[in-house]
This record gives sequence, structure tokens and C-alpha cells, in this order.
Amino acid sequence: PKEVNLLIALLINLFFRMSLFLSTYINRIDKKGRVSVPSSFRSILEQNGLKGMICYPAPALGSIEGCSLNRMKKISDAIEASGPFTDERTSFSTSIFADSHQINFDQEGRVIIPNELLNFSGIEDQVTFAGMGETFQMWKPETYQSHKAKTSKEAQDNLTKLSWRNE
Repeated sequence: PKEVNLLIALLINLFFRMSLFLSTYINRIDKKGRVSVPSSFRSILEQNGLKGMICYPAPALGSIEGCSLNRMKKISDAIEASGPFTDERTSFSTSIFADSHQINFDQEGRVIIPNELLNFSGIEDQVTFAGMGETFQMWKPETYQSHKAKTSKEAQDNLTKLSWRNE
């Protein structure tokens, strides 16, 4: 029985690690400032132990990056690897952690995105949620369409550069 429980725990852990944020959704912000997070995104976030999400501005994109606590831990580990007193650590910590928000879901799976993030991204009455694998992004729908058109062309031009891990 102990071995079976261990095997089940390992399989569940493997399944959770393989969960990725996929697809694109556009949801409306209601009059109270709430937006429904796509249920598939909520499931992944809740599997990782958070009944909410972590969000921070993505400066190079003008969007909001969303992720789980596990992803933030990976980012923290990568930043800390640069050394405790480096300029890189200071700049990454300031631009990611200091501007991050932990936002909890209400009972219907909605969140209120902080005004600071809405203003940064230009989001007004609708939010595009775009799955990015281990993370997702939130965009003003029109801005996302422009971004997608640009990156789709870049992806087509660079398909041959993708490499697969030998597993």
C-alpha cells in the first residue's frame, strides 16, 4: 500500500508539472472591475496550490504576465543565482518582484486586476488571456492582435531553429 500511494503521488506530481497554459480567451471586465479567469487557467493555478494568480508587468511587451507561485520560485532561484549583491539581481528583483501582485479568485473565479497593471497594459473593458506554456499573458485585445500578427510572422521565419530535447 505505501508503494502504491507513493506511485500515485509521483504520477500526480508529474501530471501537475506537465500542465501548461494553453489557448486564448477574451473576457469582459464587469462594472465592479472583475474579470473571469479562464477555467483551464484557474485549474492549473489551483493545482499549484494557489487560489489566485501572481501578476506583474511585462515591460518589453506592454502586457501583464500571469503565473503560479512555482513559476515565481523558479524566477527567484534564477535571479538569486546571479549573486546577492549584483546589479542584475537588483534590477530583476525591482522590475519583477516589487511590481508583482498576488490576486485571489473570488467564489466565481473572478479577479480584480490592480489599476497599476491595467494602466500599464492599456486594458480597459476586455482582457485577452493568452496561454504561453508555463505562464500566461493578459493584454488589451487590440494590442494582442497586433502582437500576435508580428510574432506569428517571426515564428514562421524561425521554425527551423526550434530544437527538441532528446527524451
